Amino acid sequence: MIELKDLSKTYRVAGTVIKAVMPLDLTIQQGEFVSIVGHSGSGKSTFLSLVGGIARPDTGTVSVDGVNIWAYKDRDLSKLRNDKYGFVYQFASLIPTLTATENVLLPTVFGGNKTVEDAQKLLTLVGLGDKMDRYPSELSGGEQQRVAIARAFIHDPEIILADEPTGDLDEETEAEIMAFFEKINREKNVTMIMVTHSSEIALRAPSRLRMKHGVLEKLA
Repeated sequence: MIELKDLSKTYRVAGTVIKAVMPLDLTIQQGEFVSIVGHSGSGKSTFLSLVGGIARPDTGTVSVDGVNIWAYKDRDLSKLRNDKYGFVYQFASLIPTLTATENVLLPTVFGGNKTVEDAQKLLTLVGLGDKMDRYPSELSGGEQQRVAIARAFIHDPEIILADEPTGDLDEETEAEIMAFFEKINREKNVTMIMVTHSSEIALRAPSRLRMKHGVLEKLA
């Protein structure tokens, strides 16, 4: 499903060139669950941005279903991100004036035919069936992250990109979120790429990679 060829990215900061992602080739099959472990600044978040069509690479291609996403016009690339991808970040970034249900439905503003019932089913699936009408200020940090995860799945994405999705959670909530990811990956055949600084969390994925100084390598 996802094929990366000669993919690289550098940044220039205060006159210094930072090689965030060194040239790499990688193929990720449909339904594969891949973890990428690495310290802060290793390049793993930049890698996700390249795969997700957010940061433009210096070299190389990102092909999804055989099509290089960077060949799309901006409007078509935005539609691809909205329809095919789901994004989960370390911080929930919910809209404070919207309820949990309304936050889950937010991506549908840009297209789609999902309903309140669809959002509520997802909230129930992540254990928030009794808090659908709560505002973010009325939810714990872990509960807010669950809303964000439900939001990522509202369009039935084929690909989930998760950037430190459990980084700000307690151990119990972390375990529940990982169990949910595994369930969705297994039952819906969703391709999942998760970056994390935690070796323990990385081991939950069947396919494991490490990123260090922009270099991606396979782990046993």
